[in-house]
Amino acid sequence: MLKIGLTGGIGSGKSEVGRRLSAKGAMVIDADKIAREVVQPGTPGLARVVATFGEEVLHPDGSLNREKLGSYVFADSEKLAALNAIVHPLVGERVAELQRAAADDDDTIMVYDVPLLVENNLSPMYDVVIVVDTPDELRISRLAEHRGMAEADARARIAAQASRDERLAAADIVITNAGTLEALDAQVTKVWQDLLNRAARG
Repeated sequence: MLKIGLTGGIGSGKSEVGRRLSAKGAMVIDADKIAREVVQPGTPGLARVVATFGEEVLHPDGSLNREKLGSYVFADSEKLAALNAIVHPLVGERVAELQRAAADDDDTIMVYDVPLLVENNLSPMYDVVIVVDTPDELRISRLAEHRGMAEADARARIAAQASRDERLAAADIVITNAGTLEALDAQVTKVWQDLLNRAARG
């Protein structure tokens, strides 16, 4: 089994790359998606978030208000650390379950979509690290266009993450996502062939 760490800053298009790798046959484990699952209503994760941050981080229906929670934690490194201390172990347990389920298949190419791979020094956990690289200004315009995020918020989110240089330093493979989706498709196809070759070599 080949273990790939896929990362990129907010607005880089990392999820687009993950979807394309999944379509090629990779088993994609999306840490963000799992992080949402472990704080669904009724989970121990959500109960701990509420105990730490208060009822005001909930929507009226009892689900987590991510925007409200985000406005608390992105401005305060201690609060962010407290949130990570709740969510990361739960995500780790779920990822381990999925890994065990796939461990029997030697041909599996497992892609871990990990936004904070570089920030948390997780590179050694993977056989190959793929970084989706996009210029900051393009990421800011995408966040405004696709998520309706204010420019100041987008810049704050980007500043809270690793720099482009730090990410590129950790990369075994770089996918540049600054052009068309066709250009992205072509790069992903090439990278997939590379991964198949690496998996075949064991």
